[in-house]
Amino acid sequence: MRRLIAMASIAGAPGVTTTALALAAAWPQEADGGVRPVVVETGVWGGDLAARFGLPHSPGLLDVAAVVGQPQPGSLLGAVRDLPVGVRAVLAPSGRGPCTEAVRLLGGDGGLRVLRGEAKDYGSALLDLGRLTPESQELAGAADEVLLVTRGGADALAHVYAQVSDLARVAGRLTLCVLGECPYAPSEVSAALEVENVMRLPWDAKGAGVLGGTRHGRLQAEGFRTSPLLRTARELAERLVKAGQGGPSRAESLAEVLRERSIR
Repeated sequence: MRRLIAMASIAGAPGVTTTALALAAAWPQEADGGVRPVVVETGVWGGDLAARFGLPHSPGLLDVAAVVGQPQPGSLLGAVRDLPVGVRAVLAPSGRGPCTEAVRLLGGDGGLRVLRGEAKDYGSALLDLGRLTPESQELAGAADEVLLVTRGGADALAHVYAQVSDLARVAGRLTLCVLGECPYAPSEVSAALEVENVMRLPWDAKGAGVLGGTRHGRLQAEGFRTSPLLRTARELAERLVKAGQGGPSRAESLAEVLRERSIR
């Protein structure tokens, strides 16, 4: 089954989508049996990728959600398209109404089965949740790893501090990704926010421009001219791959998620 890696923010627009694309672009080729990861836009406010790269958003998130309740819902990969930056993604339209319902459906039992696939489905799905909401928190709670993206200023970190208690359910599989300049060392941030895993991601204007669709080209994940953002994203990807290989997942298994919900 696929691993689910949820990526989100507490407030503002700190670069969750750009970080998700960087992680997918830097994903080790030898990981997951050579299966490339898929970025899935699962934020309730809709997606950015179709607009960034001038692509139609269908087939995409709404098509996946529309068949969740069917006996044979099909594969998530049927809605995947290749982006110009060499990343596979499931796109969502802009608009909170339909996307909110789609995210709600995907956070349910049937939606999680579609996202994870069958036992024979290898790979990882990178869920771009955007800003966390009650609907997207269901997906975060079911994910194997949760990456919380924030800027490094005191105001942004204060927002994380104010709401980190709401993330207690995912504390054991949470990594705080601090994007851009930060006056504090990772150890200081970790101690102040009581988040064990903290990783700094450099702000790379060129890399962000390519991943944001404002500059043409593809970024190298390895070699002499490696983008600083992709180089650090590669380190993060290798950590996530290693965590997934260390025996049973640190997250609740799908069976545990379903069992917990049946008890409620």
